[in-house]
Amino acid sequence: MIHVLYVDDESALLDLGKLFLEKSGIIQVDSAESAPQGIEKLKFNSYDAILSDYQMPEMNGIEFLKYVNTCNPGIPFILFTGNGREDLGIEAINNGAAFYLQKGGDLKTQFAELEHKIKIAISREQALKDIRTFRQHLGEISKGDDREL
Repeated sequence: MIHVLYVDDESALLDLGKLFLEKSGIIQVDSAESAPQGIEKLKFNSYDAILSDYQMPEMNGIEFLKYVNTCNPGIPFILFTGNGREDLGIEAINNGAAFYLQKGGDLKTQFAELEHKIKIAISREQALKDIRTFRQHLGEISKGDDREL
């Protein structure tokens, strides 16, 4: 089961997103209506990915992304926004977002794409963890070889 935190100040979209994303039975969605509420949920729950709107009161999606990267590094973060500015997408990726997707269009298609991006982001993060572990083990083996010489 994939656990996702979905943060958006539009409660109707949160409800629709939860309905569409949980339909496959692979994803479980926990929702928050603001970044501060999302931060509270991060204190007590573990998530495989975070899906967040950009334009929210109190703290925008980029600020939330920066917080997550500081306090909970390694959680794939997808910025999902109605704000279509190209510079926002660049800023999101430069600050560690796995993906930047625009809201709009057919809901079924939109959330199918989101589900796909969530799976890709989680797989990518797991591959990076595996590489780090492999390198660490390789380093330990190399140190052991030096001692034997």
